Amino acid sequence: MAGPRAPRTAIIDIGSNSVRLVVYQGPARLPAILFNEKVMAGLGRGLAATGSIDPAALAKAQVALARFAMLAREMGVTSLRTVATAAVRDAANGGELIACAESLGLDVELLSGEQEANAAGEGVLSAIPDADGIVGDLGGGSLELVRVREGDVEDRVSFPLGVLRIPALRERGGKTFERHIARLIEDAGWEGRGRGLPFYMVGGSWRALARLDMTLADYPLPVLHHYELTPVDILRLSRTIPHLGKARLREVQGLSSSRAATLGDATALLSVLLKHLGSSTTVVSAFGLREGLLFGALDARTRSLDPLIVAAREEGRLLGRFPEHGDLLDGWIAPLFEEEAAADARLRHAACLLADVGWRANPEFRAERGVEIALHGNWVGIDATGRAMLAQALHTSLGGGLAVPVPLTELATPAQLKQATNWGLAIRLGQRLSGGLAGPLERTGLVMGDTTLALAMRDEDRGFYGEAVERRHAALATALGRTAERISRT
Repeated sequence: MAGPRAPRTAIIDIGSNSVRLVVYQGPARLPAILFNEKVMAGLGRGLAATGSIDPAALAKAQVALARFAMLAREMGVTSLRTVATAAVRDAANGGELIACAESLGLDVELLSGEQEANAAGEGVLSAIPDADGIVGDLGGGSLELVRVREGDVEDRVSFPLGVLRIPALRERGGKTFERHIARLIEDAGWEGRGRGLPFYMVGGSWRALARLDMTLADYPLPVLHHYELTPVDILRLSRTIPHLGKARLREVQGLSSSRAATLGDATALLSVLLKHLGSSTTVVSAFGLREGLLFGALDARTRSLDPLIVAAREEGRLLGRFPEHGDLLDGWIAPLFEEEAAADARLRHAACLLADVGWRANPEFRAERGVEIALHGNWVGIDATGRAMLAQALHTSLGGGLAVPVPLTELATPAQLKQATNWGLAIRLGQRLSGGLAGPLERTGLVMGDTTLALAMRDEDRGFYGEAVERRHAALATALGRTAERISRT
């Protein structure tokens, strides 16, 4: 029989461009997305000209809300939060949509520009805890800028610069458009505020821009989170986009026609922002307003948890055989890697937590399964190099040996992959010695000498040291430039 089901939470986000329902389930610090659906209602389209939401867009949003309210009830959602942003806030008839939502049993929070900005900043901090720079959240009706540093949201500001408003501004001419943006930034006191710092991009249009660049550059890892674009890349894209036909854009996986239509405007705005903020590079964040609302509701202790470790532990719990084994394994192999930087030790810990994820796969494909989970898993708090090191460790620990699978050499250096291979060999030894059990790991230990790698065991436990264990011990020792030996432990 299945155990008790974890609570499900959900957010209905009534944005200026889309209306979306996202249902979450799992650890409070980083729940998994159970369901995600959006309707491109375009509530903000034409708003600047008329001051009202178009009746067709309003009707489309109302249909979406009715469906989402029913889905949330059917899914047994225990906590449902409905928020509305710039279009509903600014429209003369925004109250009609709020009234419709309330008739469906939805309690709508009409977020202010400052609240939007704060949630966007919290979302980036949830996914990139050490973020230090400017968050830019580009929606359909507004742009929020947020200064984040040392885990906190500092200054924030909201501008009427959503992608549905930009076309009318750009029609005045490129120089006029730039002067308009520059004046807004200067008047708000944000000129040069991002000097030398990264600009964290939030919003579907900027993610679409990153997706396009991945395709044009033939980037080997199609994961948007933590993808970087330099100002030079953005300048190149601004010159390329006008010459891309519909057929070429259709080749970009995951790029919808509605997002494709905003690429030029999103790029033009980004170029001006980087110039006047002074940001050194851009970093895509997969998390934004909705995740920020979840993160902002957490207590301080839960907020401080590492999102990568939380997610890896949960994945290991769901897919592995021995829930406590990953943390024990990390402690068991740690003495071999005492000189590693904290960032590398964190990746090693994640690899240990995921070390058993391939056991259900066909034995011929366990190593491949480990690589796939590391590279393509829905992780945050990790960049492409970190994913590659995690993939190499799992590949080796799951029987892939010393080989380096494609495309890891394009994402990490040979030294980093060698380091991860050593983690994999150590994990593989610990798993074989213990059989996945706690006792053998708790009663044994690894001792690194100048020329030897010793496995310390009590005399009564020497029966664990079988032929397979001896082979893996020798393989690890050789990789570390040492000779394997077994010593007594009292």
